[in-house]
Amino acid sequence: MIKACVFDAYGTLFDVAAAARRAAEEPGRDAFAAVWSALAETWRQKQLQYSWIRAIAGAYTDFWTVTTEALDFALEAHDLGGDAALRERLLALYWELEAYREVPDMLATLKSEGFVTAILSNGAPEMLSGAVESAGIAQHLDAVLSVASVGIFKPDARVYDLVGQTFDLDRTSVLFVSSNGWDVAAAAGYGFRTVWVNRRGEPVDRLPWIPERTLPDLSDIPALARP
Repeated sequence: MIKACVFDAYGTLFDVAAAARRAAEEPGRDAFAAVWSALAETWRQKQLQYSWIRAIAGAYTDFWTVTTEALDFALEAHDLGGDAALRERLLALYWELEAYREVPDMLATLKSEGFVTAILSNGAPEMLSGAVESAGIAQHLDAVLSVASVGIFKPDARVYDLVGQTFDLDRTSVLFVSSNGWDVAAAAGYGFRTVWVNRRGEPVDRLPWIPERTLPDLSDIPALARP
């Protein structure tokens, strides 16, 4: 029986493209408005790639450093490397990422029905705190768990261990939810019950494990978690 619902943060609860989208809507950013979507994609991909490489190489650093380094690559790749003001604005907005619209009600429903709720993220504690407060969902969460406490990024098993260490729950009583196919696959291999939030209709990753369920958004998580 599911007792806890644990969520990845970036791309799952929080829209990682929101910072670039908001900046593109601001006056005087016509050049950026033309490429913001592609830049946001590059930024996200490099952010993930750098975390994987650092995990494999044993070169951990905080996720904010990874995020800024990925942005610097993305800006240069899209011929905006010299725009210091844009860089600073994008980084500032990243602390205020928007939650997907179904998130507050979904979390509130889980809490009202007695489920433990938590975030398990690569994000640095300060980053996660900023996003949680900005989205107004702090009251719906029992814990916000960061890889900073173990010094390695997902999908290392020590990250997933944090859930059991925090809540003293068996792996099969945890429903782990992520929008990242690699993350939810690794969590399935670890022994969690899993849901892949496939907002973009992507194919399933060719990995040794597959998600138990796939959803287009988070709206039906409470229904899946119920006995």
